[in-house]
Amino acid sequence: MPLVAVLGVTSFGVGLLRPASGTWGSLPPLLAVFVLLALKCNGSCISAVLLAIAVISSLACLVWGGASEVGFAGKDPSSVVADETAGQALVLLCVPWYSLGGRPIFGGLGSEAVIWGVVAFVLFRIFDVIKPQPARWLQDLRGGTGILLDDIAAAAYAAGCLQITLILLR
Repeated sequence: MPLVAVLGVTSFGVGLLRPASGTWGSLPPLLAVFVLLALKCNGSCISAVLLAIAVISSLACLVWGGASEVGFAGKDPSSVVADETAGQALVLLCVPWYSLGGRPIFGGLGSEAVIWGVVAFVLFRIFDVIKPQPARWLQDLRGGTGILLDDIAAAAYAAGCLQITLILLR
């Protein structure tokens, strides 16, 4: 595989970290949000960056997913984490960054934006691991489509739970 393909599907090498490569692969969008929050970026800027991450990571899976299964010798190889990066970015897009600031919550334990980012991260990881249907079925599709779509389904479940949680707790 060309280096650009390896860097694309492994989210710039993050997928080569062990253990729990899927968790490592879910971290780049959350870290990007934390950096943008530290830089005092507004919700529109955060959303634009997350959308770009989701699109680029999804394209990496779709374009190089089949080759990565050959190159890494297996169906949906653990080193391929661009799907987790894309899925996590989609869930984080559902956090209302525009209305969250650095307000301390839980007795000053952290800002509301950071807490909701962590909640979105945990929800995505839970649904990515348990893979409720149709995510489990989508995983069986061939090549990059199968690699990506199960994580998109997990992101949809996580986003739904996140929205319900936001409504109930805000």
